[in-house]
Formats: sequence, C-alpha cells, structure tokens
Amino acid sequence: MKLILKLIAGITAGIVAGLIGIDWLTRTLLTFRDIFGEFIGFMIPLIILFFIASGVSKLGAHSGKLVGMSVGTAYLSTLAAGIAAFFIATIVMPLIASEGTVPEEGAGPEGFFSFEIDPLMGVITALITAFLFGIGMAKIKNDVLIRFFDEGKTIIEIVIKRIIIPLLPFYIAGIFAALAAEGTVFDTLQVFGLVLVIAVLTHWVWIFIQYVVAGSFTGRNPLSLLKNMLPAYFTALGTMSSAATIPVTLRQAKVNKVREDVADFSIPLGATIHLSGSVITIVSCTIAVMSVLDGYAVPDFFTMLPVIAMLGVIMIAAPGVPGGAIMAAIGILTSMLGFNEAAVGLMIALYMAQDSFGTAANVTGDGAIALVVDKFTANAKNS
Repeated sequence: MKLILKLIAGITAGIVAGLIGIDWLTRTLLTFRDIFGEFIGFMIPLIILFFIASGVSKLGAHSGKLVGMSVGTAYLSTLAAGIAAFFIATIVMPLIASEGTVPEEGAGPEGFFSFEIDPLMGVITALITAFLFGIGMAKIKNDVLIRFFDEGKTIIEIVIKRIIIPLLPFYIAGIFAALAAEGTVFDTLQVFGLVLVIAVLTHWVWIFIQYVVAGSFTGRNPLSLLKNMLPAYFTALGTMSSAATIPVTLRQAKVNKVREDVADFSIPLGATIHLSGSVITIVSCTIAVMSVLDGYAVPDFFTMLPVIAMLGVIMIAAPGVPGGAIMAAIGILTSMLGFNEAAVGLMIALYMAQDSFGTAANVTGDGAIALVVDKFTANAKNS
C-alpha cells in the first residue's frame, strides 16, 4: 500500500510539473526518466537469466509426473487467462478509448541529456541461456553453478527492492510530466482507470472459472473450495507477493484436502510459475496502452498469441517482490510489440496500481492448480 501511495504521489508531482510549465523542472524529470529507463532495460535480461535458471534448476528433485503436471497445468492456466483477457480488452477498449490520445514519443519536451546502457544480452538470448543452464543444473546437480545462479538471483532481488522499486515514483513522475506538458494526461488517466477496473473484474471471473474446473475434476463443490482459499487471497492483497503468501496458501490448500506432499511441492512452485492474474493485467493494460498511444495499433489475435505464450514462459522470471512480473515482462513488450519508453512507463504505472489484486488472483489460482495436480497424481498411482 505504501508503494501505491508513492506512485500516486509521483503521478501527481509529474502532472503538476508538466502543467505549470517550469521548463527546468520538467526537463529534470524527463532526464531521470530517460536514464532510469535505460537502467531498467539493462536489468531485464539479468532478471530473466538468474530467476529462470535458478527456478528450473530446482525441478529435478521431484518426480517427473509431479513436475510435468504442475508445470503444464500452471502454464495452460496462465495462457488461457491471457487469451481471455485479450478478447475482453479488445471488446471493451473501443468503447472507452479513442486512438491517438497520447502524443508520439519525441513530440514533447526532452531531457537535458541521455545515454545508452547496453544490456549484456538480448531478452531471447537470456531466456534460452537460462533454460539451458537451468535444465543442465537440474541434470548434473552441480553445486557451484547452482550456488552461482542462486546468489545472482539474490543480488538481482536486492537491486529490485532497494533501487528499482524505490525510484519508480520518480520515473513515473517523468512519464506523466511529459503527458501533462502535451495536454493529454487527463484523458489518459480516465481511460486507464476504467481499464484497471476491467482487469480486476477479469481476475475474479478467472478465479471462479479455475475453481469450477477444479471442482468438476475432483467432484467437489467449487464454491466451498474457493471459500477455503479466501484467506490466501486477502493475505496477498496485503503482501503484494506470491512468495510471501506461500505459508497461508499452503495451509489453505491442505484445508482443501490436497495431499501434503503434493501441496508442499505444487504451491511454492505455483508461486513462481503460475501468474495468471499478472498476465491478465499485463495483457489488458497492453491493449489499453496500444489503443491510446499514437503510433500503435491494437494487434489481432494471431499477433498477440505468441506474446501471451511468451509471457507465460517469462513469468518464471517474476521474483517474489512487488512489480516483479511487469519487470520480467518488459523485455517481451519491447522486443515483440515495439514498446517505447513512454509505453513502458505507462505499463509500469498501470501494473503497479493493481499489483496486489493480480498477486491475489495468482495465489488463489495456485490452490486450484494444486487440486488438479493432486487428483491427477492420485489417479496415476491407482492405475
């Protein structure tokens, strides 16, 4: 909640700076925006590399069926959630937004200076490298390599928590200072406020669908199963972290009679790889940004499908800190959809405004995944 308040303060400060027209103040904010944007771009491949490699290396300690079912079910849920969000957003967005309400990048005021910070590797290169080393470490169980990637992950977490997250309000202030200077900021805020409401409603619909499927698969009452998971939902609203909510999610999954060994594996794994709520928000906000930002057109389904599929994979790199999912997803948005700095800044602001709701949808869905995996593995043992 404190982070959300700081982001709101950043948005407000940026709007005021842009509206009152003090040139040096606006350009100072834009200079910070440009430099910090380069730093975020530099960090994205490192987030992907260390988090995915570290996560995949841990999968080898469990049975193939349990791993395969857990990963496969989580990925299908995330993919389906993204597809559903795409269709909902493309239906709703034309009703609430008109194209071109935000100026094209470069059309407004500019910072005093900028410089490039080249990433060590591209996003796709980082992704392939992460899976290569992650699978290799799971196979050979090399303690030196595993420790290297685990400690690298810890360093990246520290950078996110102590540098990126605290400085985000200033970055967002720079984005909104530019919008205010161009006179389009209030139209943009009105549209995005409605988009956030739509994203949260889509979360709730998807949670209900997940438990209907889990209830049908297990032969149990989905409303009763969902009711038992509500403590996890409300805990996640407060923590804004799937990882921090694991103890509550784990306890409630066992209340739903998920076997202990299955729950102990699938719930922590789900907190890492099953981010259906986050993908719903990212897809919804992506369509919103492309609807209002000049120079973009809303993509058709077959253009967006590979993006959603890649988001499902890249979510493995989403660390257990607020905003981790959008930080991991930026690489996909820039490389596959051509998002520029203005688009990235708006995506971060939108995502962070609802992060607690997306996280709550993620962890609640983990309980449904655990139920399906428990039933599947029980049937496999009996057959």
